[in-house]
Amino acid sequence: MKGTFTVWALRALAALPWRTSQRLGAGLGWLMYQLPNRSREVARINLSKCFPERSKAELDQLLRQSLMDTGRWFAESASAWLRPAAHSLSLIREVEGLQILQQALASGQGVVGITSHLGNWEVLNHFYCSQCQPVIFYRPPKIEALDQLLQQQRVQLGNQVAPSTLEGIRLVLKTVRNGGAAGVPADPEPTESAGFFVPFLATQALTSKFVPSMLAGGKALGVFMHALRLPKGAGFKVILQAAPEAMYSEDLEQATAAMSQVFEDYVRRYPSQYMWTMKRFKKRPEGEARWY
Repeated sequence: MKGTFTVWALRALAALPWRTSQRLGAGLGWLMYQLPNRSREVARINLSKCFPERSKAELDQLLRQSLMDTGRWFAESASAWLRPAAHSLSLIREVEGLQILQQALASGQGVVGITSHLGNWEVLNHFYCSQCQPVIFYRPPKIEALDQLLQQQRVQLGNQVAPSTLEGIRLVLKTVRNGGAAGVPADPEPTESAGFFVPFLATQALTSKFVPSMLAGGKALGVFMHALRLPKGAGFKVILQAAPEAMYSEDLEQATAAMSQVFEDYVRRYPSQYMWTMKRFKKRPEGEARWY
């Protein structure tokens, strides 16, 4: 029943005009801010730990803005999942750094599109797949009906999807090694054996070494990509950026730290658009108390 209700809610949101659904999403986020709930508390903890230099009033304002942006993300994603990909593409008003992606794709090497839970990665998925036919790596949601929906809708433009299973990892690695393209959200917390604790904002975050391992020694090219929300429901701006030289290091801890630094730079520029409701920091360095 939970899966059926979730899919029904998504279909209802997707059927609304764009600006109406975004306003409704923002309203849902405002309710999350007003009413006690676990997501609000997770976001509050994350923000206080990551931005200790901000006053209590500043953190509370950022919490409100971030939850409203989370609501907007949900409404936008319903549209991205259930409407034709052309609709999401029509909402992209500007692309910065397109030549970086085009040059990488033309190089003959494997390409790894690197993103995080910032802005709207579902809109970004359609943009990336309009440029090539990558394998999109993703973590399946716990709701089976939603996972089935996403598997269908994320391949509208002829690309493939790969869940974060051993089989999915092998598909991504094989694709990149053969000169193809993949898209990887690289900020979800991995197992401790699959990552390193590296600096992120004012803390240490366990961060996956999966992407750096694919780039190490220049075996593939990395391109950071994000679809950032424009003010007043105007649409999105896609920003593309070449991975820094340090990410090609054979020292995977150094390369992972370099990747984390790029993510930090983006989050500092667009702090409310990060998914602070995610339990990004569940595992802590030895001797540090748990946050949640």
